[in-house]
Amino acid sequence: MDFFAYTLSGFVVGAIVGITGVGGGSLMTPLLVLVFGIAPATAVGTDLLYAAITKTGGTLVHNLRGSVDWRITGRLAAGSIPAAMLTLYLLALLGPATASTSKLISVMLGVALLLTAAVIIFRRQLQTMVAARPQSSERVLTRATVAAGAALGVLVSITSVGAGALGVVALAFLYPKLPAVRIVGSDIAHAVPLTLVAGLGHWWLGNVDHVLLASLLLGSLPGIYLGSHIATKVPERMLRPALALMLLAVGTKLVTH
Repeated sequence: MDFFAYTLSGFVVGAIVGITGVGGGSLMTPLLVLVFGIAPATAVGTDLLYAAITKTGGTLVHNLRGSVDWRITGRLAAGSIPAAMLTLYLLALLGPATASTSKLISVMLGVALLLTAAVIIFRRQLQTMVAARPQSSERVLTRATVAAGAALGVLVSITSVGAGALGVVALAFLYPKLPAVRIVGSDIAHAVPLTLVAGLGHWWLGNVDHVLLASLLLGSLPGIYLGSHIATKVPERMLRPALALMLLAVGTKLVTH
């Protein structure tokens, strides 16, 4: 029965991701924690490997279309991969199954969801700010991109959230002249090694449920395919605010729980 429920949840989340582009982690991880009662560390670890697998397909498509800037992806990874490894090491020292670690993951997950909701709500204002912003020098860009990658590495390793919406916003601010499709493509390409390294780290810590992972993939892959095909027929201007409100409510609950 649980396998069917997980598969159905994967399908629904996958369809929403296909329609809106909102990262699966911001939906899947809190669903696993709050609805199914999965331990926060296990929910994060399983979702990270799930994200690594699903985003690999997206990276291949974007690369074939020439919409991945591998130079930018490399800069992000130069910050995020070491930061992820250090974060996982600190989680190992804390003990992934302890009450304090679970509390830390829940609070950080709530913060990440609130940030994601803010990005969705203020998307147009952020786009306006980005359009008016001049691009920095190459040296400053390199350092800032590595720093942004490091911040994402910490956040994603603890919560599995942030590689999508927050990564796109960071790249848009840093590279205002870069076409949107290359920002999205580069962000997705960066998410693959980051979620894979973080996911394998959580697997090493014993935080991955293989049955849960298989059932989520079984549902989400057709869900993403369906959502991508019906995206033009769904009123996104109504769905995105509803998602933002849901993320605000869930994020607040996790932070104050």
